Amino acid sequence: MADLVAPAQRLAILGGFADALADPCLLLDRRSVVLHLNAATAREFPAVAVGSLLALALRNPVLLSAIDAAHRTGEARTIELHQTVPNETWHRAQIAPLAGSGGLVAITLQNLTEHKRVEQLRSDFIANASHELRTPLASLVGFIDTLLGPAAKDEGARERFLTIMRQQAGRMSALIDDLLSLSRIEMRQHLMPTGSVDLTRLLKEVRDGLETQATEAGVRIELAADGPAVVTGDQNELYEVFENLIDNAIKYGGEGGQVELAIGPGRAGYDYMVSVTDHGAGIAADHVPRLTERFYRVDAESSRKKKGTGLGLAIVKHIVNRHRGLLSIRSKPGEGTRVDVLLNR
Repeated sequence: MADLVAPAQRLAILGGFADALADPCLLLDRRSVVLHLNAATAREFPAVAVGSLLALALRNPVLLSAIDAAHRTGEARTIELHQTVPNETWHRAQIAPLAGSGGLVAITLQNLTEHKRVEQLRSDFIANASHELRTPLASLVGFIDTLLGPAAKDEGARERFLTIMRQQAGRMSALIDDLLSLSRIEMRQHLMPTGSVDLTRLLKEVRDGLETQATEAGVRIELAADGPAVVTGDQNELYEVFENLIDNAIKYGGEGGQVELAIGPGRAGYDYMVSVTDHGAGIAADHVPRLTERFYRVDAESSRKKKGTGLGLAIVKHIVNRHRGLLSIRSKPGEGTRVDVLLNR
């Protein structure tokens, strides 16, 4: 009888340790049947059930091979578990035989999905930033070599090349400014602004600042606002939000002839909503969800010609998030684009 009770007591004790862990943890017998799983395992791996073979729930050859090796050698194994169904996830799995337990194996799984996502974002960001800087830099080097060589005494070529070089240097400067701005905002992402900003006054300032650009593009900027609309926020950051949005509306929706700004009551629990609407070519539905990604462009060539850095809407998204607000973009080809920013008092 003692032999029957001892394993049950041992399993209960080990199960108690597993339950105390924040990460998923499960216990297997020699046949890889699940004897115990903690709450974290049930949440992250709902297909795993006590009394069933682990192989039926997690059909991962690398994991199953590591479990077999742990049973066979009595030595712990650490592997990376990558699953694509139902969602793509990564876990670090540690498979450890439990000495004196009659062949039990404990598996703990540390979720690496967010770490992998951030790692990929960082890698993509560096690659994109390098590419965006390399192109104008290569152009500058090429023109400098030409001016030092074949065009050294060509006045016309020198003037033309220096004008292009100035444009390319300006493009690099704008990109660096946006990179620094994005970095600064991300560093303060967790800090909610505490100042007060009158959206009506702010939009008038942004509109006036872009008036020359709008006139050159043949665009009218119309503002509809009923009195002050004060929200909690950072004056400079919100200026940057609406400057980016109105600038985009002029650049990419300017053929519609008018950009409309409106301040009104909010929705979804927000006090105010600022809308920036253009009547340009619009954007296809499959592009809209990706517009706030860093360096994402619907038309890369058109964006570069219009001196876009590909970071404007990413900056807007991060600032709105820091203000605990909501950003909404709606667009249809041929019908223009509307961007709503929702903020609280």
